[in-house]
Amino acid sequence: MANARTVPVLMHHHVSNSPGMITVSPENFESQIAWLARTGWTSLTLDQYAGFLAGKPVPRKSIVITFDDGYLDNWVYAHPILQKYGMHAVVFVVTGWMHEGPMRPHAGITGATLPETPEHRACEDLIYKQGRSDEVMMRWSEARAAIEAGTFEIHCHTHTHTRWLRRQDLDRAQRRAGISGDLSKAREVLLEKLGEVSDTLCWPYGDFDQDYIEVAREQGFRYLHTTHPFGRNVVGGDPERIYRFAIRNRPASWLRKRIAWSYNPLIAPLFNGFKARQKKMVPGP
Repeated sequence: MANARTVPVLMHHHVSNSPGMITVSPENFESQIAWLARTGWTSLTLDQYAGFLAGKPVPRKSIVITFDDGYLDNWVYAHPILQKYGMHAVVFVVTGWMHEGPMRPHAGITGATLPETPEHRACEDLIYKQGRSDEVMMRWSEARAAIEAGTFEIHCHTHTHTRWLRRQDLDRAQRRAGISGDLSKAREVLLEKLGEVSDTLCWPYGDFDQDYIEVAREQGFRYLHTTHPFGRNVVGGDPERIYRFAIRNRPASWLRKRIAWSYNPLIAPLFNGFKARQKKMVPGP
C-alpha cells in the first residue's frame, strides 16, 4: 500500500443545530465523517502526524480532524458521530474556559434530553461578557470520557484566548510576556486535569509572529497549528506552520472537492497559489 505524501488537516469549531458562523450541522458533519470512513481515510493521532512530518509512513489516505476552543457541542454532537464511524479528532482547548462537573448527555444516548448548544456569537457573549463559559464549553469530565472512548485527544489553545498581538496598550516585551504566561498556565492546567501535556499548540485566531514562535519553543511546543489554509502539509514540512482549512456547512461532496483541489499534486499548487493571492488582495478590517 502506498504511503501518504501529504496530509490534509481539517479545522472545525462548532457542530450544532444552532445555525451560525463557523458551525457545521450534525447532518453535514455526519455526511463528511461517514464519507471519510467509507472511502478508507485514516484519521491520524497527532503522534502519528508528527511521525509523518518526520518521514515515518502513514496510510496514503490520511487526514487530521481538529476542533478549536472545545465547545460543548463538540461533546454533544461531534463525539457520538466520530464514535459511530470509528474516527478520531483533536480538540485544542482554552483551559481557562473549562470547568469540572458531571458529564452532560450527548446525542448518542437514546432518549436523552440534550443541553442547549448556542451559536458562536451567543457563546462569545456568555464567555466574555457574562462569565458563564461552563454553559457552552466542554467540561473536563467530558474531555476525559472522550479521550477514553478514543474520539478526542486534547491539546493546547492557550489559557485565556487573548489576542496579545492586537494589544496596542502593550509594548513588544509585554506582549511576549503575555503569551508566555498564557501558555505556561495552559500547560499547568492540562497537566493537572489530564495528567499530561503535549508539544502541540494551536494559535487562537491564527495570530502569531516570530516572537510568538520563539515563546512557544521556550514553552516546549514543537508543532504549531495555524489557520493558514492555502498550502500542503508534506513529508519534511515545517512543523511550526501547519496548514489547516476551515470546514464549511456542506455535505461530503464539498469536502471531497476541497481535498482534491488543495492536495492533488497537480491541481493544488495552482489552486493554493491562486487562493492565497486572492486573500492578499482583500483589504483588511
